[in-house]
Amino acid sequence: MKNVEIEVRSFISPIQYKSLERKLNKIARSLKEIKEETVYLERESLRIRRDNSYSYLIFKSGKIHDNFRGEIKIRFERTDFDKLRDLFEKLGFNIDVMWFRERKVYDLKEGIKVFLDKTKGYGMIVELEKFGTEQNKEKIYDDLKVKLLTLGIKKITPKKEFDKKFKYYKNNWRKILNLKA
Repeated sequence: MKNVEIEVRSFISPIQYKSLERKLNKIARSLKEIKEETVYLERESLRIRRDNSYSYLIFKSGKIHDNFRGEIKIRFERTDFDKLRDLFEKLGFNIDVMWFRERKVYDLKEGIKVFLDKTKGYGMIVELEKFGTEQNKEKIYDDLKVKLLTLGIKKITPKKEFDKKFKYYKNNWRKILNLKA
């Protein structure tokens, strides 16, 4: 049963972003380019996302930036985003943080997806993702790290660095995005 999301990610510079984009356009299949708006509800495990085509209700177990997380994703019509947000606000869930991201998605084969992200006010990130099971998650994670290195990323950003940057963003996202409190 494929129920564990396994991922490895790293912050990248604009130069690394362009280099990866060129390389992936040669060695991988481009799946789509999307713009996403994501609302994290309290505890960051429950999210509402809208992209070019659909809205989603997403539950992720574990902690943010963990390498392994269970995931449940339910797709809705794109126009249902505001209804989902209103529903959870009426149920007492406060908005924890919001993201606005441009994402390029590639298929690297063997079930591996590569995401090149530009997140407003947060930075650029490359992420490799594959779904697996509890039994094979460690092996898949090690394989993803090797794949990331072969793409030219010499250093995987430590979880501690992601957590620090996320904490700052979470405390300042309204100001960063120029939104009213």
